[in-house]
Amino acid sequence: MKVILCADVRGVGKAGTVAEVSDGYARNYLLPKGLAQEATAGNLAQAQARRAAAAKREEKMLAEARALAARLSGAPLLVSAKAGERGRIFGAVTNADIAEALQAAHGVALDRHKVELAEPIKTLGDHEVLVRLAPGVTAKVTVRVGAA
Repeated sequence: MKVILCADVRGVGKAGTVAEVSDGYARNYLLPKGLAQEATAGNLAQAQARRAAAAKREEKMLAEARALAARLSGAPLLVSAKAGERGRIFGAVTNADIAEALQAAHGVALDRHKVELAEPIKTLGDHEVLVRLAPGVTAKVTVRVGAA
């Protein structure tokens, strides 16, 4: 029996794919648990429409992420911190501080885990930081740390 998987099923396939399974497995396990639906012409058309809509959403999201990456890479991001006489910061500028500064400067709400720092910034000046916006889309942001 051909079924369209509604969820990932181990040993059968991933969600959205059409799989050939035995009649008993489909009737007694997959269909009652909602893991699959019968592969009728109407259901196949609906699955194709869902895949097309998901691909369109994904492309739109990637285009927005690329535009945002270009905007973020354009100008340096200013972060102020208390510093001593020799340019050493009291404490450090962390990825959470950079995420807050991005929110304030550009209105971009990012999770702090998307800001990649090898180690916290402890000196004044310009520092290159990688920001992951989407799968395969990153932006190099120049963080300019100034004394407060």
